[in-house]
Amino acid sequence: MTSTGIGAEAGAQAARTRALAVLRIRGRALAVALLPAAATVILLAGGSTGHFVGRGWDTARWTVGALALLVLLAAAGIALVVARARPAVSPTVAIPEESAPDLYRMVRDLADRLDVPAPSAIALTPDCDSWLEDRTHPAHGPPVPRGGDELGTPGLHRRTPAAPVLVIGSPFLWWMRVGELRAVLAPVVAGTGPSAHPDIAAARRFVRGLDAAVAVSATSARCPATRLVCAGVAWVARLLLRGCREHAALMERGVAAAAAERAQAVDYGLRIVAQEQVGLAYAGWDRLLTRVALPAWRMGRWPSRLDAGVVAALTELSRRDRLAEGFASRLGERPACDLLEEPGLVDEAASLLAARLFHGGPAEPGPAWSPVAWPEYPDEVVDRTWRTEAARLHRVLDALGVRATLDPGAPDPGGPTLARVLDHLTDPTAAPGGRRCRPAPDDDARVLGHDVRAPGYDDEADGEPTGTERSAALAAGLTAALAREEHEGAHASTADTTRPGCPAAAGGQSGPGSPFWDDGALPLFPLQPPRTARELLADHVRAMVCCAAVDTAGATPGLDWLDGPALLVDGERTADLTPRILSLIEEGDPAPLRAWLVESGIRPEKPVRLV
Repeated sequence: MTSTGIGAEAGAQAARTRALAVLRIRGRALAVALLPAAATVILLAGGSTGHFVGRGWDTARWTVGALALLVLLAAAGIALVVARARPAVSPTVAIPEESAPDLYRMVRDLADRLDVPAPSAIALTPDCDSWLEDRTHPAHGPPVPRGGDELGTPGLHRRTPAAPVLVIGSPFLWWMRVGELRAVLAPVVAGTGPSAHPDIAAARRFVRGLDAAVAVSATSARCPATRLVCAGVAWVARLLLRGCREHAALMERGVAAAAAERAQAVDYGLRIVAQEQVGLAYAGWDRLLTRVALPAWRMGRWPSRLDAGVVAALTELSRRDRLAEGFASRLGERPACDLLEEPGLVDEAASLLAARLFHGGPAEPGPAWSPVAWPEYPDEVVDRTWRTEAARLHRVLDALGVRATLDPGAPDPGGPTLARVLDHLTDPTAAPGGRRCRPAPDDDARVLGHDVRAPGYDDEADGEPTGTERSAALAAGLTAALAREEHEGAHASTADTTRPGCPAAAGGQSGPGSPFWDDGALPLFPLQPPRTARELLADHVRAMVCCAAVDTAGATPGLDWLDGPALLVDGERTADLTPRILSLIEEGDPAPLRAWLVESGIRPEKPVRLV
């Protein structure tokens, strides 16, 4: 036996040992539940043979018998909850075999080379990770295809898979080449070998059942008696989980070690190179979501080709970064997405699922949640975002009673102009680094749970002054206005109770509208915390500057794959405006921004078009 085989066998043996430890804990729990019943049997046998006679022994038999009955009923109830509780499953996009025969063929060939069972199915996740997921619970079986839907619309009949489901990060399919994807998946697929061992499978089912029982017991909106019972079930499940935790962790570590050792002989050299692509894909995916997708999601639009955008973002990175020059040469090789029959449909489903997981969007497109293609992004997202924020800025200025403009000779003194914003935020009485101020939160913002802070306010800044009163009041108004809009939008979404689930975008669903994750807890993975008042004010002022540049200087909205929305003047991306805008809102000094406006030919006194 080779050293690789010895290492794999050692890891598998360690995993089996820990699995037996988990099963022993299960056996001990069963023994504790049966102990009162055993005592009852002893007392009854002693009474029938004439050894335990008398009034005291009769009382003991009745007492212990009643206790045994209660314990057995409680144990049966807990066991039923653990057995029937539906374990959580990751939201994924199901990939039926007929929609990706080449991908399934590659995975099966990989499993044959590793001498392990092939995964029962393949699914995609909108993240840069890959893993095996056990869906042996009857409710987790993949749908039986009914034909006509490349992504496998869930049907009424289901089957239980015999092996785990292989979940692949969708960005890997678009950025990696076929050989690189096979090398990255080798250690993952190798994990099906230890997973097929009966002891490991039984230990995993027990731990997942306990975890699911805790989740079921935590469900609210129950009557007091049911809540009391659920609290008891949760207490027992948590107690068992604490006893299993260390053994389960070491078991999974042994499984991973065995899988990694087994995969050493498959594409080892290529896997080292492919791991570099994993890190690069993660960086590009994170940048695309936070800089490009998030502004669109906030506008009620979701980019329908996020995975294709990863390729564009990483290609742009390779053009800018000399360290990534070698990565661009890979683009001539066959991409892994060619293993799919309809990569566009899969990308669209993964993009919609990403919007749900990272932003909490609806399950399917609608009038207020429509897809946007990359060529339409500058006009449909960037320009609309700027004009929407500029309109909100002027509405807040109207509410604060700020007059339209200080220049009576302006073309339209009553129109929405950048000059109005500059004049209001310019504070002639406040020197740079003026005193800090923190206004009381607006009533609407307080009701909705928003903490309105003055621009530049920092709880850990030891009282260092950074803002002005005018910018603080404007920031508070913007925060309250945005909170009201979000609150109204949330109520509108809640009122739409007829909205079905997205069958094509969630491979783990049991039917329309019944996902295996808590749909009310979306987003599961929020990208960024809510923007502070300072950030909101800076974004709105920047949007007003961009609107003025587009309407008065011939600038155009654009898309930068690495930095998101961009302002293009004469076809060139403008420099970062943040320092100039912060000088205005934090110090009341408009000189740096006005100098840039003059240099760029932007007319702040001319009105702009708002949404």
